[in-house]
Amino acid sequence: MKVALYFTTLTVSACAFTQQANNVRPSTAVNAEARREVLSKIVAAGAAFVPLAANAAAGESPRFSVFGLIGDGTSYSEGAAYGSDQSGKVYSPYSVYGEAGKDSLYKKLNPEEIAFKKGILAETNVRLNRIPAYVEKKQWFNVNDELTRYMYETRGAVRGLAGSKVQKEKADIFFKAMEATYGASTQRKGAVCAAANSAAIDALADFVASLD
Repeated sequence: MKVALYFTTLTVSACAFTQQANNVRPSTAVNAEARREVLSKIVAAGAAFVPLAANAAAGESPRFSVFGLIGDGTSYSEGAAYGSDQSGKVYSPYSVYGEAGKDSLYKKLNPEEIAFKKGILAETNVRLNRIPAYVEKKQWFNVNDELTRYMYETRGAVRGLAGSKVQKEKADIFFKAMEATYGASTQRKGAVCAAANSAAIDALADFVASLD
């Protein structure tokens, strides 16, 4: 009787243990599958950052390698390799772009740029010719506005187009006449302001003529 009871107890315990083990296996399998899924995502994400052996084509943004440490000479590195992975010299150790040279896409003073800057000078002439009417009406704020709100563009255009020594000298004469116009307007000197503005118009025309 005792032996039978012992075997019965042992059998029940074994069944209980088997049931618990069966319950653990699915959980372990689920955890393993979750880990595999996470690892597969990490691998996929890492593959997305593999250095691309290609330069940026026309109309595309630059392509970068990972830190540039194992990149070839045609991939960009975000400056992390300090240009060591580039086929040519970079603009600076922290730049992904090459130094300006004959192979640069931008060519200084190309026809489109020259036309654009000349357009700025044409608009400047229009604005300068508005000033005499403002001086006559003693609208000094309008005079100063015309000489400041657009003339920053004028200065850049003149400096950009002035290549020769003569052109640079003509540019200086124009700038001095403009400064004299502004100064006379600030001091409310109508006659002086009008004369200086007339000199600025003539100096601008002289400078534009020297460009042809």
